Amino acid sequence: MPPLPEGGALRLLGGLEIDRGVLGFGGLSGLHLAPDLTLTAISDLARFAEFRLRLDDRLRPQALVLLRRGRLGDGRGQPLARGHAGDAESLARLPDAWLVGFERWHRIRRYQDLAGPGAEVAAPPGLEAAPGNGGLEALAVLAGGRWLALSEALSAPEHPGATRGWIGGPDAWQPLAWRSGPGMSPVDAAPLPDGGALVLERAFSWIGGFRGRLVRVPEAALRPGTLIEGTEILSLSDPLPAENWEGVSVLAHQGRTLVALVSDDNESAFQRSLFLLLELLP
Repeated sequence: MPPLPEGGALRLLGGLEIDRGVLGFGGLSGLHLAPDLTLTAISDLARFAEFRLRLDDRLRPQALVLLRRGRLGDGRGQPLARGHAGDAESLARLPDAWLVGFERWHRIRRYQDLAGPGAEVAAPPGLEAAPGNGGLEALAVLAGGRWLALSEALSAPEHPGATRGWIGGPDAWQPLAWRSGPGMSPVDAAPLPDGGALVLERAFSWIGGFRGRLVRVPEAALRPGTLIEGTEILSLSDPLPAENWEGVSVLAHQGRTLVALVSDDNESAFQRSLFLLLELLP
């Protein structure tokens, strides 16, 4: 894969393709990269997977080794059915638990272990009005502890062209609005060590296919009651693969800031589950 143009905010470290035949499913959406280089992903087919990311001494990805996979459960730990109940789209990490955001049946579940039961937590007010396939695609726990939630397609009436978002957390949600790039929608978010966030946006057309971009939001802009627009730091276009990028995660590692991306293949023969690793430059 050729390098990114010089002078940008990110340096490409490398990429890998995830073999759906080995994993057993596709549809990867939310993503989290842990300090021990465990990569956790959830699928909109009500599943999860954990991998060990192997890097070389220059932090270039060499392999993803499958550690375990399983089904996401309901409040009793019974497997969720794919479809209305199991369309998991976003993943965020608390110090002691996982948060998973779902579409169609719009809600957030909290898991101590992704293989165990998931208790429902208070979702942002008004989320239930989101279109079935336009709910909580982006969920992040910011460095200061606040939660950031962005809907994919729930309009913010006070800001034409923007979608609704929230900041705070259970019993403390406060509204905000998110304005994406032309034709795009937010599909994931990840906290930055400095208190800000990266937001992944995506667009699709039958003629142009998939487009995407990564934008950066400073901590000072993440205020309730505001309209937020990120600053583009990466266009997910040539020389990068034009895929259905749906998951983003950030990790401070060996004094550098790594950014991981994953694509959702929709279990289509014409798409791929891809993993990219980049470095956010100082």
